[in-house]
Amino acid sequence: MMNGHTISVAVIGAGMAGRTHANAWRQATTIYDPHKLPQLRYAAICDAYEPFAQDAARAYGYDKTVTDWHEIAEDPEIDVVSIVVANALHREIALELIKAGKHVLCEKPLTDNLDDARAMAEAAAAADVVTGVGFGYRRQPGIAEIAKLAEDGALGDIVHFTGRYTCDYGADPNTPIAWRYKGPMGSGALGDVGSHLIDTAEFVCGQIKSVSGAAFATAITMRPPAVQGVSGGRGISTDAKATEKVENDDAAIFTAHFESGAVGSLAVSRITVGDPNQLEFEVSGTKAKAAFDMSRAAEIKLVDNAGARGLTGSRRILVGPDFPYFKDGSSMAFAGVGVTQIDQFTYQARAFLDQVAGIDEGLPEVPGFDHGYRAMRIQAAVAESAANGGASVDIK
Repeated sequence: MMNGHTISVAVIGAGMAGRTHANAWRQATTIYDPHKLPQLRYAAICDAYEPFAQDAARAYGYDKTVTDWHEIAEDPEIDVVSIVVANALHREIALELIKAGKHVLCEKPLTDNLDDARAMAEAAAAADVVTGVGFGYRRQPGIAEIAKLAEDGALGDIVHFTGRYTCDYGADPNTPIAWRYKGPMGSGALGDVGSHLIDTAEFVCGQIKSVSGAAFATAITMRPPAVQGVSGGRGISTDAKATEKVENDDAAIFTAHFESGAVGSLAVSRITVGDPNQLEFEVSGTKAKAAFDMSRAAEIKLVDNAGARGLTGSRRILVGPDFPYFKDGSSMAFAGVGVTQIDQFTYQARAFLDQVAGIDEGLPEVPGFDHGYRAMRIQAAVAESAANGGASVDIK
């Protein structure tokens, strides 16, 4: 590992999520014990659309910008790279980076098909590098606290999980086509936001053994072409007369069957009007029930038998220093300050750097490419279930 040496980082992709990665590497040295981390050098931002790269590099203080990711792979001075581009590009970039001996943090989903995901997982297993997949919601203090309650038995035996992740970035039919709307069914809303919800469900309830009752819907079947760089799937085209076919799912729903015997109902959408970024779930056990709502990320809800007889009910518990990640992860570490999605990227970046540097800060490791491959197998099972009228499909 690289303990004691400068770590040089780069980001490939400078859209909305790429900028968030660039910021996270910057902030990672300010939390937990900053003296343990080696010095970081912020080497480069890459994006095929040069204005995005230039803007992100200027905003977050990176040394240079490039428009060809091969320059990142070929630079011997760069150690750690975030891949934050279209899913179909992940395999080629990741394999080249791993071959060059670089540590790779790849945004989810790992890629857009099982063959590529398997190749990425096998390459990571055979190399002496750290790899990770950006399932950042497991770094949310509230979600992590609920997962801890479940693991410790405070909820009893888990019986049922109900979750949804809905967004509105595709709700306007004039939103241009972009890469998110290309690829097979299962790589749309399911791959984009559903991958996060699936990982959250497994983080809280344990592994999914099979899925059933899956169905997809594509409500907006044609979209105008993009006329300039599009970030985060958002933006309005000025050429609504020319349209291209949407190839994948706007919404997906399925039932998950967990190894523990619990069942779950999961629904995702990218066209839900008025929901810019809404992940929420409720997990029920034989002793208690807990719930999380991303729009109120600074709290969780808990229902148990702690109240006086006849007065039990839902209690709001504020995220604070007793929750995972929050203590030493915030400059104002007391309940009521709040927490955002930006914080979870920072916690993830620090955990990844600790792995690279060989530092034990007590943070769980970032899930590797093998975990990303498993997540892709679950998505593939959902797509198979939907293609066969909702039939039950085992996770292989």
